[in-house]
Amino acid sequence: MSGDAAGDGERVRLDKWLWAARFFKTRSLATEAVDGGKVDVNGARAKPAKLVGPGDEVRVRVGPQLFVVRVTDTAERRGSASVARELYEETAESQAERARTAEQRRLGGGFEVDQGAPSKKDRRDLRKLRGR
Repeated sequence: MSGDAAGDGERVRLDKWLWAARFFKTRSLATEAVDGGKVDVNGARAKPAKLVGPGDEVRVRVGPQLFVVRVTDTAERRGSASVARELYEETAESQAERARTAEQRRLGGGFEVDQGAPSKKDRRDLRKLRGR
C-alpha cells in the first residue's frame, strides 16, 4: 500500500479513521463526536484514541443520519472521496434505514421554528381561536 494507507491488519485511532473516511471535515470534529457519544465501536461507546481495524463495526451519527459500517481498511491520511469510500462498507440495514428516514423527512415537510414570544397580533388571534 502507499504511505497514506495503513494496510490490512493495522489499526489506527478512531478519530483519525473517521476523518480519513470523510465522516467529518476535521479531526477535531471527529474527536468531539466521539467524546459526545455519537460514535460506537463494536456496540460500545469509544474514546477518540480507540484503535480500529478491519472487521470492526462502527456506528456513526452525523446530524440526523446514522451510519452502521464495517471497517474494511485503515488509513492515517485523508484521501479522495473514492479512496475514503473503500475504507468501509455500509450495512444493507443502515442504507435502508437512512433511505426511510430521508423519505420521512421529505414527506414530513418543514417544521416550525420557534419565533419566541407571540406578538400582540398573535395573542389576539389565539384569544379569538379559544373563543374569548
